[in-house]
Amino acid sequence: MSLEHAGCVVSTDAGLLDVDFICAALAGSYWARDRPRHVVEQSIRNSLCFGLYEKQGGRQVGFARVVTDGATFSWLCDVVIDGSRRGMGLGKFLMSFVVAHPQVGGTVCLLGTRDAHGLYEKFGFARSEQMRRPPSPGRPGPPCQA
Repeated sequence: MSLEHAGCVVSTDAGLLDVDFICAALAGSYWARDRPRHVVEQSIRNSLCFGLYEKQGGRQVGFARVVTDGATFSWLCDVVIDGSRRGMGLGKFLMSFVVAHPQVGGTVCLLGTRDAHGLYEKFGFARSEQMRRPPSPGRPGPPCQA
């Protein structure tokens, strides 16, 4: 696995995460456009997060979040690449690190997507029917994907 691609590197160091970038990127997504900042911050604290950074200058240009028990199950979510850096293979580069991580690689890993099936299929994901339960009424939470 390459440690650098298109002048970018991946890290799981939570101290490097740029919450402003993450919130802006998620606000531009179909699945998290209305997610409040405090919910994004809490989700980051309670997840294994992968940041994608420009090697020169350290600006964050990508993000992926995994909720996992580290042994049997993982849920991949909030995968985003900065619009100005799309089309350079950075999504594949980021995903190669996510699926190889020791807390993810040996688990059954699920995700929900409407539009990136081809990307995820390259990393062993297969389309399947899933059931889901939305958050309880009155509890803030991310909207369910349609």
